[in-house]
Amino acid sequence: MISLTSPVRTRAHDWPAGVKLAALCAATLGLFALEDVRAQAVVALGVLTLYALPGAVFLRYGLGRLRPLWPFVVLLALWHGITGTWAEGAVVGLRMLSAVALANLVTMTTRLDAMMAVVRRLLRPFVRLGVRPRAIELAVALVIRFTPVLTQKGAALADAWRARSRRKPGWRVIVPFMALALKDADDVADALRARGGMND
Repeated sequence: MISLTSPVRTRAHDWPAGVKLAALCAATLGLFALEDVRAQAVVALGVLTLYALPGAVFLRYGLGRLRPLWPFVVLLALWHGITGTWAEGAVVGLRMLSAVALANLVTMTTRLDAMMAVVRRLLRPFVRLGVRPRAIELAVALVIRFTPVLTQKGAALADAWRARSRRKPGWRVIVPFMALALKDADDVADALRARGGMND
C-alpha cells in the first residue's frame, strides 16, 4: 500500500481533519460560484502558493500527484477550442485544477485514520436507519488507498508494452489492467474473509 500523506511535515498536518474537510467543501462551493476567468486564475495562483509555502520538496511532491489530471485538462482545452468557447473552457479547467489541488492538499496533510474518524462521526446519526459506518469507512479507505496503487500498475503495464512495441499502448492495456484490478479486489476480499469479514 502507498501512504497518501506527504512525507514533508507542515503546519496543516496538526489541524483537525474535520476543519480541513469543511474548509475544502466551502472552497469548492465558492469555486463553482466564480464565473470570471480572472477570479479563477487568482484562486489557482493562491492554491499554487499554498503548495509552495512548505518548500520545494512539498511543491514537487504535490504537483506530481496532480499529473493524472492533465489529460482531462487537455481534452477540455481541445473541446472548447473546437467550439470556440475558450473563456468558458478556461473557467472550467482552472476550477477543476483548483478543486482537485485543494482536495489533494487536504489528503497530503491528513492521516487516513483521522479522515475515517470524521466519516464515522458524520454517519453516527444514521446507524438507527441501518447504515453500517464500519463498512462505509472500509470502502472509502480502500478507494483512497487503491487509487494510487492502480495508477502505478497501469503505468507499469504501459511501460511493459512500450518495451515490446513501438506503437503506443492505448486501449491494448485495458484488459490486463482490468484483470489486475479484479485480482487485487479478490485478494482483498480473501484477506477480509480470513480476518472475520464485516460482521457489524
